[in-house]
Amino acid sequence: MERAFWFSGSGDGELRPVTLPPVGDGEVLVRTLCSGVSRGTETLVFRGEVPASQRTAMRAPFQEGDFPGPVKYGYLNVGVVERGPENLVGQVVFCLYPHQTRYVVPASAVTPVPHGVPPERAILAGTIETAVNAVWDAAPKLGDRIAVVGAGMVGSSVAKLLSGFPATRVQLIDVDPERAKVAEALGVDFSAPEDALGDCDLVVHASASEAGLARSLELLAPEGEVIELSWYGDRRISVPLGENFHSRRLTIRCSQVGMVSPARRLNRSYADRLAIALEILADPTFEVLVNGECRFHELPDVLPRLAANEPGTLCLRVTYQRENTR
Repeated sequence: MERAFWFSGSGDGELRPVTLPPVGDGEVLVRTLCSGVSRGTETLVFRGEVPASQRTAMRAPFQEGDFPGPVKYGYLNVGVVERGPENLVGQVVFCLYPHQTRYVVPASAVTPVPHGVPPERAILAGTIETAVNAVWDAAPKLGDRIAVVGAGMVGSSVAKLLSGFPATRVQLIDVDPERAKVAEALGVDFSAPEDALGDCDLVVHASASEAGLARSLELLAPEGEVIELSWYGDRRISVPLGENFHSRRLTIRCSQVGMVSPARRLNRSYADRLAIALEILADPTFEVLVNGECRFHELPDVLPRLAANEPGTLCLRVTYQRENTR
């Protein structure tokens, strides 16, 4: 008997028993090594704040139950294939699967993790995939002046990727001064919002706050663009479209990982994008984004603290070694 974590949709969760189906042709049985809690999205699910209009779009690939809950939800899972096609047995794989000790999925749903990427870091693949899509959407140009507002998992990842473009000025901005340590580890300049460099050609907003979006617009040069990455759930926010918005011909454009960016949709698939993300994770500096850990059986106690905005946590890694031997 296996176990899975279910969100109640009203601010708590529980571990439930799972009976696995037989492994059929073209399927794999995966034993989970670790999973990651995507703090922004999963805390919205935990609190039952997924808007009714977005419940279909927000479904995870192997979700069970319906929003607001109870629902089995999650999409950062790394495990080892125990049964299935010969070329996959024994391989460490990434899958968009919820928090569960073992599971059966089509072989096409798993992506082998490159040998140079440890499983503990590979849980970030979904986050890096979101960042890759955002960079495709942002389409930075040589010499651009760029700010990333919000130094969470996604914002920090975007800043790291953008800093690799030649002759660009990239600054990561956050209200939490402790995030300066994350920026330093990633090799990116850091600033508090009030001290940030302006006259930006491009600002990527990932703070999920009204104040962060307003500051993003303030940082733009004339005809600059904000790429909006934040997900607000069912919250309504105000956008300052007065003052300089029209006179400076500013733009706000969204980026969303549910579809491959139009800039690459003709020649890149979802599988291609995920493979790129896993390749990027060979860089050990991304390990700084995983700064919390718990065991699988501790999730019902740990997630309420995470949903209450426990300070400092970026990605929470969930480990399963002992769970899979019980």
